[in-house]
Amino acid sequence: MWLHRVLGVPVDTLILASASPRRQELLARLYPHFVVEPCQYTEPSDDSSPVHAREWALALAHFKARAVADRHPECWVLGADTVVACEGEILGKPRDLADARRMLELQARYVSEVITGVCLLRTGPRPRRLAETDVTRVWMRDDPAARRTYLESGDWAGKAGAYGIQTVGDRLVERIDGSFSNVVGLPVGPVSRLLRTAGYAVVETGDDQWPILDSGRVSGPAADEAC
Repeated sequence: MWLHRVLGVPVDTLILASASPRRQELLARLYPHFVVEPCQYTEPSDDSSPVHAREWALALAHFKARAVADRHPECWVLGADTVVACEGEILGKPRDLADARRMLELQARYVSEVITGVCLLRTGPRPRRLAETDVTRVWMRDDPAARRTYLESGDWAGKAGAYGIQTVGDRLVERIDGSFSNVVGLPVGPVSRLLRTAGYAVVETGDDQWPILDSGRVSGPAADEAC
């Protein structure tokens, strides 16, 4: 079952290197026969590197997939990482409340880009690496009261750009342009292509422009996007 974490898995099993419930839910809609084994290493920091946001997201996705693939060389491992780019700055996970406030205020003033890198990796005697990135543009509301309430909730912790669209919904996000699932953290289009290339039979998911999870409310392509 896809939510079970296992130490030993059969050859060619698909492993998701993420503890994120939302990524697990999205992957299950594409291909439900996978196991979960999160990367146990602390991801590197981008503070001192002027790397492009797309490259950074892809590097982190590879880092997570490789950390797990080294323990299961006969299996395909899927890693993903999401960052937010705004006004030339890569916004990862906020360090503290003050950093979260700064990130949200910046995104309320300028359009941001939510970028997710996905890497499907297999090591061992048949090594192969497949990777893509996806980008969604996001417009946030400049609503100090709503922002303050959200910051007080603590939900910003551990989230790229200091928010999760599935919980923030239209309280902070005005509109998006691009893939909704990308903003949640696992773009179903690119992941579907990677899985098919690797030989997996993927379920069709339909339109990804509108909210496809049970929680959160955000306008569709004519109006919105978020991280």
